[in-house]
Amino acid sequence: MKMVLDNFLFSAIFMLLLSIVSASDAEYNLKNPNSEQERLLSTMIGIQGIVYCKSRSKLTPLQGAVARITCEGVDEYGYETESLSILSCATDEKGYFIATISPYEVKDQNRRFRNCKAFLELSPTEDCDVPTDDNKGISGAPLASFQRLHDKNIKLFTVGPFFFVPEQEAKSIPDDGY
Repeated sequence: MKMVLDNFLFSAIFMLLLSIVSASDAEYNLKNPNSEQERLLSTMIGIQGIVYCKSRSKLTPLQGAVARITCEGVDEYGYETESLSILSCATDEKGYFIATISPYEVKDQNRRFRNCKAFLELSPTEDCDVPTDDNKGISGAPLASFQRLHDKNIKLFTVGPFFFVPEQEAKSIPDDGY
């Protein structure tokens, strides 16, 4: 648990130094960091989850896995623009990952983001590298409700857990992932 908290604190502090993102439930507005500095400190976005290897009925945390967060972009007039995709840090020995979104990852500060989703991106092992759509690991888990961590100045979304399976077990999974 201490490792998870240390990873989280490092990520949160690192991203606070870079910048902060403003969010609402369905749309994520990136603001110019010079315009609303006090408000920005309370609206950083974090996405956390856990990734497992599911082999038969056994669940094993998958260290080194990566998740991808993708958001639709919208310009100041409501027209669709290029999407934003970021990768999480590799999962720790307990399968935990975290990703944060910063306005400095975006060229145009007038863009807003909406419909953000988390996906399975990468397994570190060939023994368990086929993603499943359990909890929308393939089709994309929407960022819906969040928990506000006031002391960390972050809106923290939780997704998953996500699962990879060994290739021989993936053949028994129907095309729709279930």
